[in-house]
Amino acid sequence: MASLYLIPITLGDSELNTVIPENHKKIILSISHFIVENIRTARRFLKKVDRNIDIDSLLFYELNKHTNKNQLHSYLDPIKQNLSVGIMSEAGCPGVADPGAELVRIAHEQSVRVVPLVGPSSILLAMMASGMNGQNFAFNGYLPIKKGEKATQIKHLESRIYSENQSQLFIEAPYRNLQLLDDLLQNCQPQTKLCIACDLTLETEFVKTQSISNWKKSKPDIQKRPAIFILGK
Repeated sequence: MASLYLIPITLGDSELNTVIPENHKKIILSISHFIVENIRTARRFLKKVDRNIDIDSLLFYELNKHTNKNQLHSYLDPIKQNLSVGIMSEAGCPGVADPGAELVRIAHEQSVRVVPLVGPSSILLAMMASGMNGQNFAFNGYLPIKKGEKATQIKHLESRIYSENQSQLFIEAPYRNLQLLDDLLQNCQPQTKLCIACDLTLETEFVKTQSISNWKKSKPDIQKRPAIFILGK
């Protein structure tokens, strides 16, 4: 049955066999139509799956902030010809903190079979390694850029830690990591716990959880490194 496959990719330049199951290769190589966030990244990943793959025979449809939303339904047209389609994110799992979710919604509306494949999710890996409440947590995406709005949001998220016992996850553009860390140290209570998880699944992986007061004593080198931040108690 032709299906929409959600294909995870590596979180960075890691060995494929350390994070992607071997049986995914057969599925990926059976697909000729891919919906991707970035064509160059997708091509590089597919060459990693099989260096002999005929990239030029594949069709790619871009799905990102520049995509005309009126085109999305047509991206699933190959499935009507019994050809499976794959969705790939820029990194990690499609549909989670990723524009692929909109295509998946359309697929369900059209009664298309949706198949999620196993692979690395930085959000779940960070949550697993944080030691914080994994029964109740929320991913908040990016915090506001403006300093005043960001401070207000940080305090709001911190209040939910104590009122709802809910761990709060968020991300930042890697080049603004240290700026975000400074904002957290300035606006959170000393006893609040902060987990910083950088370069997950890579050789340079760094994961540490400690109180805000302890982070103030020594700030890690996290600038320009993909990171997940988690506040908890």
